[in-house]
Amino acid sequence: MVEVNQQLPEPVPETGLSIAEAARRTGVSTHTLRYYERAGLVVTPVERTHGGRRRYREFDLEWITICTRLRATGMPIKGIRRYAELVAAGRGNEDERLDLLESHHDQVLAKIAELQENLKLIARKVDVYRGRLAAGDADQLWAPNRTPAAR
Repeated sequence: MVEVNQQLPEPVPETGLSIAEAARRTGVSTHTLRYYERAGLVVTPVERTHGGRRRYREFDLEWITICTRLRATGMPIKGIRRYAELVAAGRGNEDERLDLLESHHDQVLAKIAELQENLKLIARKVDVYRGRLAAGDADQLWAPNRTPAAR
């Protein structure tokens, strides 16, 4: 159900979107869009006008979003390229796609667990600093280059 204040995305016109419009909609730069093409990360070639200007369709925008999300979660370009190759090849390689995505999923979960452990340490340090500042003895916090006489 759509909430009253939520804006639905504008539909992509039948003529497609320019590279600037596609960049605005996807949140990536025009340079990144061009790079995705050069790096072999697109599933189908981006259509072009008779004058050679790129025209992005809804599918292109959805695929760019997938690529940027995979990249944002740490998937190497090589992995995204392989996934794009598999998707572009069509039916028959779904098991390999699944393996690739499951592997990345597991790597992301491991990174999240690592980040959560790091966040716990930071939260403990924040609590120590808040407590020491509130108690008025923050000057007793550890400082590596401070000599005992310099306290």
